[in-house]
Amino acid sequence: MPTLRSRRRWQPSDDFDEKRKGASGFSASSTAEEVTQGIDGTGLTAVVTGASSGIGTETARVLALRGVHVVMAVKNMTTGREVKETIAKRNPNAKIDAMELDLSSLASVRKFAADFISSGLPLNILINNAGIMATPFMLSKDGIELQLATNHVGHFLLTHLLLETMKKTAQGRTEGRIVNVSSRRHKFSYPEGIRFDKINDQSGYNSLSAYGQSKLANVLHANELARRLKEDEVAITANSLHPGAIATNLFRHSNLINGLVGLVGKYVIKNVEQQPHAMWHCIHKLRGRLASILQTVM
Repeated sequence: MPTLRSRRRWQPSDDFDEKRKGASGFSASSTAEEVTQGIDGTGLTAVVTGASSGIGTETARVLALRGVHVVMAVKNMTTGREVKETIAKRNPNAKIDAMELDLSSLASVRKFAADFISSGLPLNILINNAGIMATPFMLSKDGIELQLATNHVGHFLLTHLLLETMKKTAQGRTEGRIVNVSSRRHKFSYPEGIRFDKINDQSGYNSLSAYGQSKLANVLHANELARRLKEDEVAITANSLHPGAIATNLFRHSNLINGLVGLVGKYVIKNVEQQPHAMWHCIHKLRGRLASILQTVM
């Protein structure tokens, strides 16, 4: 059964990070629990994709700890239920559910959205977190290059299908939040950026460039969505963020990267408890208590 830790071991970077605290009082080694201390999310509902592992699990756990009703959107329901049970065991008051979602399948995305809407739940927060990285060339069930299909296309459709529910929820006093977890790798896509005419070109495929392409799409999606929401005067913000280098199973498809993480990760890579401050910066204002944590080091 997955384990969820609230305490972590000292890391060599901690003393250095202690000296680099921003105006908020937080640094790169601050944990999600520390950053969200005092936040009351009671009455809010969040959907977190990829919540069965890595920063998705920690995001779900901490949101539930702060009183948010969390819907974990997970591909593997067995693992999802185990994570849900682990969170509930540590926090008996947690309001948390697990629903099946395979972002590489448009049919699965449509079913998830339909089931969520049928539940009648409001939706304040949508965190598009799930992702894969540096996979060998593969096509999704819908015939789309797998990284783009999973990291961008699935989230794009999910956001579109849930947007009306978010708009209705945001008609109250609480603004909505859409967060796309991107990556600094978005700057290192293919030379032409997004290869619209060569999405499924296996001959020119590069696993890391394809990952960068999908993360660039995340950024462009959030930027355009934010522009349209503002133009329409909708009380929802859309943001993308780079979570920093965090030790998760995202690197599992690359033996080289995975090996480097294992070798030097403890010196330069954060653990999942040290979630990106930008993630919580994008969420916090929901209760009018926005901290200036974006100024801290990721």
